[in-house]
Amino acid sequence: MELNLQDKTAMVTGGGQGVGRRLCLDFAAEGVTVLVNDLFAERAQKVAEEIQALGGKAVPMVCDITDYDALEAAFAGALKAAGREHVDILVNNAGVTPERRAKGGIPPQFLDMPMDDWRKVVDLNVYAVMYCCRLVLPGMRVAGGGKIVSIMSEAGRAGEAGLAVYSGAKAAILGFSKAIAQEHGRDRINVNVIALGAVSHEGIANGALHPDATPENNERLKKMLRAYPIARGLERLCRPEDISGAVLYLASDRAAYVTGQSLGVSGGFVMI
Repeated sequence: MELNLQDKTAMVTGGGQGVGRRLCLDFAAEGVTVLVNDLFAERAQKVAEEIQALGGKAVPMVCDITDYDALEAAFAGALKAAGREHVDILVNNAGVTPERRAKGGIPPQFLDMPMDDWRKVVDLNVYAVMYCCRLVLPGMRVAGGGKIVSIMSEAGRAGEAGLAVYSGAKAAILGFSKAIAQEHGRDRINVNVIALGAVSHEGIANGALHPDATPENNERLKKMLRAYPIARGLERLCRPEDISGAVLYLASDRAAYVTGQSLGVSGGFVMI
């Protein structure tokens, strides 16, 4: 299916590894100039160089997206380096889960979670999404259209014990996205959300989510697969490439009439 993304410009937050890296690579393969955002310079630079080596166009955009002033400055610099005046596509991919406690690696219940940890989760999962949208919307409106795709978690659609603050933050992304989809439909700006479950990628050092884990060598992974209907047949968890196809579709004109929606790319973990 032809996506007609050539000569577009996309900004991907958290683009230095995992899902974000895959998105950057796949956008570039479609002829998109990519602003690769990451908090860590070496990650952003590495992905940008990887794209360039394949003949694509990419610019590293290093900043803490929870700091609006730093974000604004980095965005302006990246646009200038790319020779662009605005971005056509924003993917809000960066996010953070609560820190797990030593006892079995289980995330804390709400009453046991330090308030400072609340702020970390809310700042990146909520405020950073709002900041990035505030940054790109004026340019999209002047250009006559644009696409915003935000990555949330199924915890935000269904709620999950041990992830109360995270669930609330991810649910906020959905409500916010629906509202700006209504506000900016007249500007031909589509705003949608992708909801994820567990994802296996190269940025995870070890355990059930490591790409080398299999049901045969990891008992926890074997148990996790039972929660994802399609995973039982595929015998694996979601991978970045499973997500990328859905995001690129929503970022294309093939999805011109899709806005204010949440699509679960989670193997049936939540069905609504």
